[in-house]
Amino acid sequence: MERLSSLDGVFLAVEDRSNQMNIGTVAIFDGPGPSFDEVRGFLAGRIALVPRCRQRVREPAGVLGRPVWIDDVRFDIGEHVHALSLSDQDRGDLDSLVADLLTTPLDRNRPLWEVWVVDGLAEDRWSIVAKVHHCMVDGIAGSDLLSAILDQRPDAYTAVPDPWVPLPEPSALAFAWFSVRTALGSLVAHLRNAADVFGHPVRSWDRARSVLIAAKRLWYRQHHDPTSLIGPIGTQRRWTHIDVPFGDVRAIRAAMGGTVNDVVVAAVSSGFRDLLVERGESVEGRTITAMVPVSLRVPTERGQTGNRVANVHALLPMGHTDPRSMLQAVHEHLENLKSSHEIEATGLLLRIGDYVPRVLADRVARTVLHRQRNVETVITNVPGPRSPLYLGSHRMIEGYPMAPIGGRVRISVAIWSYCDHLYIGITGDRDTAPDIERLGQGINRGFAGLLEAARSG
Repeated sequence: MERLSSLDGVFLAVEDRSNQMNIGTVAIFDGPGPSFDEVRGFLAGRIALVPRCRQRVREPAGVLGRPVWIDDVRFDIGEHVHALSLSDQDRGDLDSLVADLLTTPLDRNRPLWEVWVVDGLAEDRWSIVAKVHHCMVDGIAGSDLLSAILDQRPDAYTAVPDPWVPLPEPSALAFAWFSVRTALGSLVAHLRNAADVFGHPVRSWDRARSVLIAAKRLWYRQHHDPTSLIGPIGTQRRWTHIDVPFGDVRAIRAAMGGTVNDVVVAAVSSGFRDLLVERGESVEGRTITAMVPVSLRVPTERGQTGNRVANVHALLPMGHTDPRSMLQAVHEHLENLKSSHEIEATGLLLRIGDYVPRVLADRVARTVLHRQRNVETVITNVPGPRSPLYLGSHRMIEGYPMAPIGGRVRISVAIWSYCDHLYIGITGDRDTAPDIERLGQGINRGFAGLLEAARSG
């Protein structure tokens, strides 16, 4: 048995019919594709590389313990790998399929992942749509998982030796004792932390004051007219995708300064500006608040499952029409965020389950998700492999990320770099964000405007 971290538990706690916490990848391969049995056999031969893929969540009987990972004694890969054929070779059908999969709940009595092998794409291409519950991986862990399953050279496949025999499901008594033992261990750790706090009062006060100031700035903003980006959401989604040559991003950065992330956020900001203008909303002097996950994963934790993230809230400027001024404003703001202690503030909130009983932590997480009036979108940017990945002889030529929306956030933008491209997946609420394709077009225009400014000097 292994306890879920308090942050992993948050993604289970906040999930309901309107808030499915699934993430994933839409991987496009060159064709003609292999048979479904070949793909399933390939995945079966690699599943041992990710033990979590054969474990399920077991909930505690009471309110004090956390959920734990246990071996699924009835694991059957056939329940997780499925086949589907697109009838008219239309990428629009693939987008609709992805939108449906994002809102289809995973069975919590089984390991929390699912793969769809999709054929019928144009140019003899085929796809793997992989969906994983957010409690199992964050963006970087999901990217690492994909890199572990696939190969870095064509026809390099070898099945991993797999002597796996699932451990018997723990009895109620064993599970209860494990919960008590781990709770006592957490209590001892809390007492040690408290002793350190009281033993260094000046240092502790300075840190607490900085975090409280950041928390106020993070969760409280003076009243401003809300945009159409925030509000109640339904149970259905839309999903669309675009891609951008990474060489363009490098050229913009080289000519205009800043970081790759600055360039990406500036282009996405331009896209949201265009979207609001097309919706007839004022953008002069306006900012929108984007929650931007920040990885806390150290190098020794690469390849591990679970979530190691905090968040910052970036204020994206909507009033800039000039690409240079947009990039400069974004760069200066993101630089200021690095010293703002927002990461510590959100880290404390996201890990509140480390300090209070689980039932209270779950209630806080759900309340924040459903009642916050600050965050208007989510932008996540995950670095991926620079070299191509293969399934047998088939090269993965494109890879688009899937990210959820939740609470009152109606649109999320996920970016994943792979080989020499940025692949961008945009998720929107079906009823209140019917125009996410226009957002994609606006983001493309944002990159194009930055590139033109970079080339003009």
